[in-house]
Amino acid sequence: MARRVIALVAAAGQGTRLGAEVPKAFVPLRGRTLVERSVTAMETSGVVDEIIVLVSQDMESVARHTLKGHPDVRFVHGGGERADSIWEGLKAIDDDEAIVLIHDAARALTPPGMIARVAHAVLTGAPAVVPVVPVADTIKRVDSVTPTMVVDTPDRASLRAVQTPQGFELSALREANLKYFASHDPGFVATDDASLMEWFGTPVRTVQGDPMAFKITTPIDLLLAKTITDEAEPTVFEVSGNLQS
Repeated sequence: MARRVIALVAAAGQGTRLGAEVPKAFVPLRGRTLVERSVTAMETSGVVDEIIVLVSQDMESVARHTLKGHPDVRFVHGGGERADSIWEGLKAIDDDEAIVLIHDAARALTPPGMIARVAHAVLTGAPAVVPVVPVADTIKRVDSVTPTMVVDTPDRASLRAVQTPQGFELSALREANLKYFASHDPGFVATDDASLMEWFGTPVRTVQGDPMAFKITTPIDLLLAKTITDEAEPTVFEVSGNLQS
């Protein structure tokens, strides 16, 4: 029997850096909210069997109205932090053999083909998968105490920027979360689900990301998204070729 692919779309955060009057996931982009665009991408990918939207309790009615054209979406209340929200979503899945894709609603222009690429990598044996793109800028590591002082310059050739959706074996991600919440490890903060799996000791594989999967975080990001979208919903931006990883 084919394994099910379940997408968790994180839409419970406030996204204050965007400076909008509503939480970021519900900001409109040419007439469609970021969360609706993310849900549509999951549906269009052809690989997702179920979509769960993680939303704050006070925004559930807004979410239901926003996604009324997507009747099969399920809603789960998120927690105070992103990790808490993801954990609530994981607990809501009753299929231990499932594959889970975790996606930020703010990456609203993610191409469906990239979603399928991540899911396929997990379905063919990788326990944890992240889409990545090369880093264009030179990166400086600064002193944690005196952040105005440069410590060193990492080799850019080995660096990658990580996007979503990130894909996982559900059972492995659940185990990692249980250990994380039980450990209270002060020396580790999970910045994404893949970093949690690394901490847990699970190998993480990369697949090719896409420039269109950028995260809409600031007003400039939103302006960029408006500039490159139109009513025709172009899909020509998905890149081809292989990235080093």
